[in-house]
Amino acid sequence: MSTTTAAPRVKRELPPLMSLSDGAADRLRALYAKAEAGKLLHIGVKTKGCSGMAYDLSFVDAAGPADERVTDKGITILVDRKASLYLIGTMMDYEIKAMSAGFTFVNPNEKGRCGCGESFHV
Repeated sequence: MSTTTAAPRVKRELPPLMSLSDGAADRLRALYAKAEAGKLLHIGVKTKGCSGMAYDLSFVDAAGPADERVTDKGITILVDRKASLYLIGTMMDYEIKAMSAGFTFVNPNEKGRCGCGESFHV
């Protein structure tokens, strides 16, 4: 009777759920210090637009039971656990353009976006 042992399974490092660019961290730091003091940014995904999904951002007073806490560059955000599979590896940025400014997402899970950029699909 021979006994074979399986090789131990090698654990791979998972990518962070989300990360923040320096611009996003700076903008959130300013918002947390003034207009949204005492609150946290909550990020989720909702059904919307011609491609099917859109990022949903809101400020909340506290984490809910279905929220993942993400801290990067000293800034904490909350991610809805139901959205985490769509957001793994996403980097949030803050862009200032000639006529607009706002948070943007570089999401490696996106397979495409609608023409206006309002929604995406995976």
